[in-house]
This record gives sequence, C-alpha cells and structure tokens, in this order.
Amino acid sequence: MVRKSVSYDTELERYNEVLHRACGVRPHEQVLDIGCGSGQTTREAARAARDGGALGLDISAPAIERARELARAEGLGNVTFERADVQAHRFAPERFDLAISRFGTMFFDDPVAAFANVGRALRPAGRLAMIVWQSRSRNEWDVAIRQCLGVSEEDTAGPDAFTLADPATVERILAAAGFADIALTDVNQPVYFGPDVDAALDWVRGFTCTSEALERLDAADAAAAVGRLSAMLAAHLGDDGVWFDSRAWLVTARRRPA
Repeated sequence: MVRKSVSYDTELERYNEVLHRACGVRPHEQVLDIGCGSGQTTREAARAARDGGALGLDISAPAIERARELARAEGLGNVTFERADVQAHRFAPERFDLAISRFGTMFFDDPVAAFANVGRALRPAGRLAMIVWQSRSRNEWDVAIRQCLGVSEEDTAGPDAFTLADPATVERILAAAGFADIALTDVNQPVYFGPDVDAALDWVRGFTCTSEALERLDAADAAAAVGRLSAMLAAHLGDDGVWFDSRAWLVTARRRPA
C-alpha cells in the first residue's frame, strides 16, 4: 500500500469529496472559492464548470502563488486566484452562481459583513456550500493534541477554527447576511495526519496551537510534551497512516431574494 505524504489537501481529502458532491457545480456556472488555500477546491470547481469558471480568494500570498502554479501546471484556463480579504473585497455584483469553502470561513472578524459581501456577489438565488468544524469536543484530533500539551480551550490564542461550530450561531449569521434555506448536515469523516509517526509529528508541530504551547514550556517540559504527542500519534497509526476521527458541518444556503 502506498502511503500519501501529508498536506492540507491530503489531511482533508475525505471532506473534499463531501464538499465536491454537495456543490453540484454545473458546466456553465461561475464559482467563488472562499479561503481557497493552494486552490485544490477551486481547480476542481473550474474543471466541473468547463463553460464557466472559478475564482479562488485567500489572504495568504504564498498560498495564492502556489495555487496559480498548480493551475498553470494543470493547464486550466478558466480559473483565477487573487489575494484578498473576503470581508472587504469589492466583487462585481451578482457575478457568481455558487460560493464554496472548505474550512475557509471560520476566521472572519465580522462574519455577518463577510457573508453579506459574498451574498451581494451571488446572483439571485445563488448558492452557498461550505464545510466548518463542529465543536472541539467532537474532534478527536483537537482533544488529543490539547491533552498531550496540557492546554485548555481558554489557553488558546490567535485564530479560532471553531467559531462556526454552533448551528444556531451559523443560522443567525447567515440570516443576518441575507441568506435563506439554511441547512446544516452532520459530516463524520477521518482526517489524515501523515504516513508515519514522524511525519505526523512534524505536521502537528506546525499547528499554531502546538507551536505556541511548546514555546511557553521550558526545555524539559517541552520534550516531555513532544514525547506524549509522539506516543499518541503512534496509537493512531494504521496500515494506511495516521488518522483521527473528526466532525464537521456541511452548511448550505441560498441568497435571499430581494
């Protein structure tokens, strides 16, 4: 069995399949991908929208440059990428049929303003399909990492990936932003952390919560925490790599008619 190297795309491979099916991109459509990263979901949308096109946005300049490189390598002529903040970006009104996102909408400073901006960019009755994490307690990977580091939720600094975990919060934000027919579907899929323990440990140490927690410890305590992480990852190693249970919401909605 060939084990895959670990990347953001391989980590979320199973969720990518869920989102792709839910989007149902049609050949003529124009698609907006929010928080596109290196552009895997954007490129897939562009291939499905062969008579239309796709635009991927992300605030990370390196991610956008990588996305452009991959699109050129694949010879995709109907996909573009821009470095932009969705909260403030000036979209052409009613340009898109569909807005999508794979874990790219949880970090807005003002989510109502951001989604309202997306809504204005959608055509009447345009669709939204996105995947966001459920609560920390329902995501085995987050619980396990925090236990190894001795970190509580209250100790977390920086961006919070779980801001859209509560269905009532999601419904309130989207309704205030001008969306209707809001639905949340429970999605339970494993996430991939690497082909072996060493690769998984490198991946986990790259997480902001992990690096910040280790930096706060003295050398001996940091080494002990890394040892606990390694043992925990080994316990999740199977024939096809290191996997963790996880839980997310597939959120769908439509732009509310004016």
